[in-house]
Amino acid sequence: MVVSTADFIPGLTPPAQLEQPLLVLVRGVEVLVETGDGEFRLPERPEMATLAGPQVYLGQLGERPCFAAPLLGDAKLPADFRLLLARQLASGLDATRASLVGQALALVEWDNLHRYCGGCALPTELVPGERARRCPRCGVVFYPRISPAVIVLVERNQQILLARNANFPAGRFSLVAGFVEPGESLEQAAAREVREEVGIEISDLQYYGSQPWPFGRSLMIGFYARYAGGDVRVDGVEIAEAGWFSLDRLPDLPAPISIARKMIDRFVAER
Repeated sequence: MVVSTADFIPGLTPPAQLEQPLLVLVRGVEVLVETGDGEFRLPERPEMATLAGPQVYLGQLGERPCFAAPLLGDAKLPADFRLLLARQLASGLDATRASLVGQALALVEWDNLHRYCGGCALPTELVPGERARRCPRCGVVFYPRISPAVIVLVERNQQILLARNANFPAGRFSLVAGFVEPGESLEQAAAREVREEVGIEISDLQYYGSQPWPFGRSLMIGFYARYAGGDVRVDGVEIAEAGWFSLDRLPDLPAPISIARKMIDRFVAER
C-alpha cells in the first residue's frame, strides 16, 4: 500500500526481535499523538501497547518495527496525549510518518471490518505472505480496500479552475476531485466530475501522478486538462463556489503535502 522510502520498508511479517517498536494508535479517523512545546509527534513509549487492541504489522522504519492498532475504547490517555483528526497531522509530520498514519488508518479499519466473514460469519484468518484475510469455510479473501479518485487541474488562457468545497474554510479553494464510479475509466471519471461539479467540459487530459489520500483510504490520481467549453456553475451544496484564477492571484490553497497543492505549484512554476 505504500512505496518504500529511504527510511521505511513495508512488510507483512514482524521480526523476531521487537526492539523499540513504533505503535500508531487510531480511533476512527483520529490518531493518538503526544503533545508538548506547542508541537505533536507520534508516541514512542513502549507502555502505549497497554492501550492497544489487535495490532497490525506495517514494516520497518530504520531499525524499528512499526505497528498499527485501534485505541481501546476504555483507554485512559496519559497527560500530554490527545487524539487529533488525521487531516490535522498533515502539516506537522514528515512524509514518512504521514504515510505510516495513512497505512495505520486504512489497515486497522480493514482488520476490524473483516475479522468475520460477511457470508457465513466465521472468524477469518490471516493469509501468510499477503495483506489479506480468508474465510476458512467459504474461501473468500478480503483485501484492504483502496478507492480510486481523480483530481483535475483545468487550464484556460493562463488561468486555472479552482473550487471551494462547502466543508472548506472560508476563502480556501482547491482542484475539482471525486471518486471513480463502477465501470468508468479514470479519464471518464475526470470528465464527469468536472462536468458535475462546475458545469464545464475538458479535453487533452495528461497524467500528473498519484498520492494515497486522505491518508491511505483512497488513491488520488491527478490529471492536467484544458478547458473545452461551458460556463462555470455550481450546485451550492457540495461545491460552494468556483471560478477561474490568474496564476499571480491565487487564493488560499491546500497544504503543500496534498497532491492538489503539488499540482498547482508545478503548473505555476512551469509557467
